[in-house]
Amino acid sequence: MASHSRLLADVRNLLRVRHMSIRTEEAYVRWITEFLRFFKEQTGQWRHPRTLGTAEVNEFLTYLAVKRQVASSTQNQALSALVFLYREVLRLEIQLDAVRAKPPERLPVVLSVDEVRRVLNAVPEGSGRLMTGLMYGAGLRLMEVCRLRVKDLDFERFQIIVRDGKGEKDRAVPFPRKLVAGLRKQVEEVRRLHREDLQLGAGWVWLPYALAAKYPNAGKSWNWQYVFPAQNLSREPRPREADEAASGEEELQLRRHHIHENSVQKMVAAAVKKAGLSKPASSHTLRHSFATHLLESGQDIRTIQELLGHADVSTTMIYTHVSKLGATGVLSPLDRL
Repeated sequence: MASHSRLLADVRNLLRVRHMSIRTEEAYVRWITEFLRFFKEQTGQWRHPRTLGTAEVNEFLTYLAVKRQVASSTQNQALSALVFLYREVLRLEIQLDAVRAKPPERLPVVLSVDEVRRVLNAVPEGSGRLMTGLMYGAGLRLMEVCRLRVKDLDFERFQIIVRDGKGEKDRAVPFPRKLVAGLRKQVEEVRRLHREDLQLGAGWVWLPYALAAKYPNAGKSWNWQYVFPAQNLSREPRPREADEAASGEEELQLRRHHIHENSVQKMVAAAVKKAGLSKPASSHTLRHSFATHLLESGQDIRTIQELLGHADVSTTMIYTHVSKLGATGVLSPLDRL
């Protein structure tokens, strides 16, 4: 178990050096632990992954697909974790020929303009309606909205800068004019809350990469604060290892993190129910609707790709299948009778 703990500590440290997100870190550690536990149940004792190789990795991935019948995305996540473990941490090569889970071919759920209006109106006024408005009005992902900082709102140029989006890419998206007044009010509320936090000896916020070391006081500056802060103060969310040395002042920082994404998801689910929609809509549905409605209004697919932050235009092309300009825009022959 001691070597097991040291191994997971090495995995976490390398993930942090690579600037991977905390959710990637949690997922990789969970899958590596499950991989090792899978063979512990067979032999009755923990085995170091160096004693497990290509055959065992493929056996575990096949077990996920055949016995547990997990989704292809779940199996791919486990695969990525094990590839990272062997190739990046242990510096060992493995050959993959496991049975692969079949990926589903699904179309995104898209709301009509009227349905979007009903959902947004069903969200209580305040920060919640601003967040849902940004998901639809700017095409932001759920976590991009939650992690939005004051400095990323450009009220003069009507732009929002998304920092470190999926794939660690920055991009600029339109700033919906209808949200300007509400976001100005929200920013002022953040300023007031930040002043109170400073008086309590808090006021810190998490900074990406090594900015906290390069600019020691930046974490207390107002412009780095989250636009949608959490209700309560908290400590560093990443788990620390037992043998990891304390990091001085950073260890004592009392921070205000961003709002938890689960709260936003529950709020959207409640709004969808209140709006009386029969579609299985979620917060990501608002982003799908943003892209589809832009396509239907005449925007070219490459522009939409840039606004969504897709690495490949083929990912964006899926919206042509749900747009009124595509197959769903064809008049049924029944309607000609």
